[in-house]
Amino acid sequence: MVITGLSGAGRSQAGDILEDQGWFVIDNLPPSLMPKVAELGQAPGTLNQIVLVIGAGRYHEDVVPGLSAVRAQGSRVRILYLEASTDVLVRRYESTRRRHPLAVDRTLAEAIDAERLLLEPVRAEADVVVDTSELNVHQLRDRILDLFGGEIPDSGMRTTITSFGFKHGLPLDTDVVLDCRFLPNPYWVEHLRDLTGLDAPVRDYVLGQEATGDFLDALDRLLQLLLPAFVAEGKAYLTIAFGCTGGHHRSVAIAEEVATRMQVMGFPPKVNHRDIAR
Repeated sequence: MVITGLSGAGRSQAGDILEDQGWFVIDNLPPSLMPKVAELGQAPGTLNQIVLVIGAGRYHEDVVPGLSAVRAQGSRVRILYLEASTDVLVRRYESTRRRHPLAVDRTLAEAIDAERLLLEPVRAEADVVVDTSELNVHQLRDRILDLFGGEIPDSGMRTTITSFGFKHGLPLDTDVVLDCRFLPNPYWVEHLRDLTGLDAPVRDYVLGQEATGDFLDALDRLLQLLLPAFVAEGKAYLTIAFGCTGGHHRSVAIAEEVATRMQVMGFPPKVNHRDIAR
């Protein structure tokens, strides 16, 4: 596995989390050495779960060629790219008083934006992109373990379903976003307002709408097409997000129902309700 991304976004912390799970971690490895390390890892009797934590800095031009070289050797490679908003990264750097690797002749914010631009080709190669802007160390650990803490299912693709509220912002680390705000909102039903989509009265209200049935039937057909196609293309991680206004009612109920249906399809997902407690 290769962990890369923006400086200050949590690369080393992610490496530490996987090291605690038994992975062999090499931090701050120059990208040009990736093929050699992967070659050593393929030798009989050696470690077969290796994490390479790769920073960009002056090596940014070597990252994509290094990844290509490792994959050309036949190694199974997964790439985790970590990012965060510029203002969050500025606060993190100011609190640690560390120097950004590209801040030689730039302000800190300019250095972060420059690194983001330089790493766009690397981000495009990633299997998973995780935005750590609003994650504390415990939430980052949970996210990493959800993705990489166990074996990938027999389908060859690990799926995650998340619900969220649009008023709290779009989730950035997702592949497919579906808007549930076309459904009647339980918030305006007085006895349902303080409940969530995990409660039976809200679930029955949301799933009992005629439009919900049509939506889920159409989504079933879409998923039956997409999921095997993603597996055939070698996609290892898929995140589907369902959004409503606050992330309490409609998106939660729909996410739970779709998770049940995907289980039947042979793609059992992890389920996360991002904003249910807000």
